[in-house]
Amino acid sequence: MKRMLFNATQQEELRVAIVDGQKLVDLDIESASREQRKSNIYKGVITRIEPSLEAAFVDYGEERHGFLPFKEVARSYFRPDAEPGRARIQDALSEGQELIVQVEKDERGNKGAALTTFLSLAGRYLVLMPNNPRGGGVSRRVEGEERNELRDTVEQLQVPEGMSVIARTAAIGRSLEELQWDLSYLLQLWHAIETAAGDRTPGADGKYVARPFLIYLESSLVIRAIRDYLQPDIGEILIDTQDIYDQACAFMQTVMPASVNKVKLYRDDVPLFSRFQIEHQIESAYARHVNLPSGGAVVIDHTEALVSIDVNSARATKGHDIEETALRTNLEAADEIARQLRLRDLGGLIVIDFIDMEAQRNQRDVENRFRDALRFDRARVQTGKISRFGLLELSRQRLQPSLEETAHTSCPRCGGTGFIRGTESTALHVLRILQEEAMKENTGAVHAQVPVDVASFLLNEKRSEIQKLEARLKVNIVLVPNLHLETPHYKVARLKHDELNLMEHVPASYEMVERPEEPAAPGEEGEAKKERQEAVVKAIVPAQPAPVVAEPRAEERPAVQPAAPALPAAAGAARGG
Repeated sequence: MKRMLFNATQQEELRVAIVDGQKLVDLDIESASREQRKSNIYKGVITRIEPSLEAAFVDYGEERHGFLPFKEVARSYFRPDAEPGRARIQDALSEGQELIVQVEKDERGNKGAALTTFLSLAGRYLVLMPNNPRGGGVSRRVEGEERNELRDTVEQLQVPEGMSVIARTAAIGRSLEELQWDLSYLLQLWHAIETAAGDRTPGADGKYVARPFLIYLESSLVIRAIRDYLQPDIGEILIDTQDIYDQACAFMQTVMPASVNKVKLYRDDVPLFSRFQIEHQIESAYARHVNLPSGGAVVIDHTEALVSIDVNSARATKGHDIEETALRTNLEAADEIARQLRLRDLGGLIVIDFIDMEAQRNQRDVENRFRDALRFDRARVQTGKISRFGLLELSRQRLQPSLEETAHTSCPRCGGTGFIRGTESTALHVLRILQEEAMKENTGAVHAQVPVDVASFLLNEKRSEIQKLEARLKVNIVLVPNLHLETPHYKVARLKHDELNLMEHVPASYEMVERPEEPAAPGEEGEAKKERQEAVVKAIVPAQPAPVVAEPRAEERPAVQPAAPALPAAAGAARGG
């Protein structure tokens, strides 16, 4: 039986896991220190229009301005004299203009958040797009006869003009009454958002001033997980803390009253995740090296452009020959890689280097096995075929920041590369820099702060060369062994004659040791500067109670894939397809 587990015993982290027996199927982690803004709705103000990028920068109340491409601007925001389809961004929009925007992609690194004005509100069974009349339809994950039945049901919904809806996979087998109730709730939510965005209350001076603010906050992880992951084949929802249990019960009672008996409070002394033996499986999602049952291994590396995954046979020797060993290892790797993509939430371009196989049939078997394993992924995945070099390329939709981005920090010593320059190589590099600085005109002295082992090498093995350099260029070279530095870090300072003459006291070399500044923890500075915004629209209660319909049992119909993501990705997919 499948179960949904909520672990919130540590207040810094809320973890949600889907398990099938004792096998971890999916994982979602929300950190209290990291604010996720994806799907939040804001009142924004255009601060700059960039015709060269065909985009505008929007202040939506956060530290860094958001990026709004012109193609993501609804026509209702165009100037009256702008021609739709032919207008340029500078002719259609203006600086200082107010917009209702939704975060489509969270901030990553130096990139600001990607915004859209085509809003999408996710419910349990439907996604409402209030200002996109051409974006409706049925989730791409619904296929065959179920798709036709669901499309017929959606066409009977009373959708206001100028709006559209997408039916999620959770809507399969649901009655028209249930879908209409979900739509009514989403319309109620949209009217509240519209009212809040249209508020033009004047300030103290009696004048209205355009200001950005948070209108609607996307649901907490508890509600999102139940809304997006809960399927008929999940028999229990186990929660190990009382407040999270109360949240889940309240949401289930409102939206799915027939399934509220699935929610149970876990009270055992054994930790919830340990009870189902998944803690070590979660740790594998943080590791670079993941072992396979037959003795093979998968190695996952992140680069600037893509994620590379290498499949190694390692200790796998169970096959009768090398071809069978390769096939067996690759089939196991296909299942494990699909699982790791979900657990780590890896997005973007991914390249897999499978073990070389001679037979075309074996290559097709691995491709088919991999596609089957990807069927349960909530993200949109596009896969290619295994090339003649044994590589398989795929692109996976980025639902949220990956596990590595949220849990890891870049190594301050190697800068995230995993390699550092050796002592001798660093010492020779510093020696060349010293010579370069000493040869500059008007140089009186060169001071170098270097790691202790580098200083030892320079002051012993390279002592004569430093002496020759000082004698030839008539420059004083001071090497300061610094305990606080490690290879490959160093600091070289060039002092001119004028600067030396102005110095009343030249400190001894041991007094020159500098202590480097401690780098601030990621997000610490931003949080100190600005508090999190409070949403204007919250706690919207449905006008009517949810219709009570018995939950279909998993054995009565084939298991369906998880519901589509809580958009705006689904809206983008609908617009694109």
